[in-house]
Amino acid sequence: MEIIPAIDIKDGRCVRLYQGDYTLETVYSNNPVEMAIRWQSLGATRLHIIDLDGADLGVSRNLRTITQINDAVWIPLQVGGGIRTMEAIGKLLKMGIDRVILGTVAIENTELVKEACRRFGNSIIIGIDTREGRVATRGWKTETEITATELAMSMAKLGAKRFIYTDISRDGTLTEPNFLTIFELIDSIRYPVIASGGVSSIVHLKLLDRLGVEGAIIGKALYTGDINLDIALKMVA
Repeated sequence: MEIIPAIDIKDGRCVRLYQGDYTLETVYSNNPVEMAIRWQSLGATRLHIIDLDGADLGVSRNLRTITQINDAVWIPLQVGGGIRTMEAIGKLLKMGIDRVILGTVAIENTELVKEACRRFGNSIIIGIDTREGRVATRGWKTETEITATELAMSMAKLGAKRFIYTDISRDGTLTEPNFLTIFELIDSIRYPVIASGGVSSIVHLKLLDRLGVEGAIIGKALYTGDINLDIALKMVA
């Protein structure tokens, strides 16, 4: 299981939201590049970068910062937030981003997802974000009636081969992941699943590892010190 530190960027700063609420943000650094270098220096093998402004507005607003992070570290990045065109996907991959996360377009533009998976294969990840069991899009502000498993299975038919699952109600809360839904996803689609949201202890990481997730994204717990990255990495080594 891969331990993946999260860097969420809003207005050029490294922040964490509480349950996806843009009005409930905590700023942890005014320099996301320095934060990326820090996590790399502590042994991270991949970083999870989200452009929160992009997710909200539908077009990247922090591309310059993401480019600076990509230039400053040598470990691979997976990037999401407002990526809703083939041009945007291609631009990120061309600059060296390892994986691009598609969320809203998985609901709104399935043909784009199909073409992206055909052209870019394993460089595409489908981000599945749910609130009360239903997928939410457009910066987690638009509700749908689609469940995580339903979306994952439909995306798999289009060629998607990797998924990130986030329970919005647990994100930034330091509670615990939604283990049941994560298990259901893994059991249903038989493709790699990366877990996110509520991961706040080494015990959670051990349980996720036992469930068979490919990776665990850790955000707030790293910034508050509830999880020590060095200890977490040694746990899965």
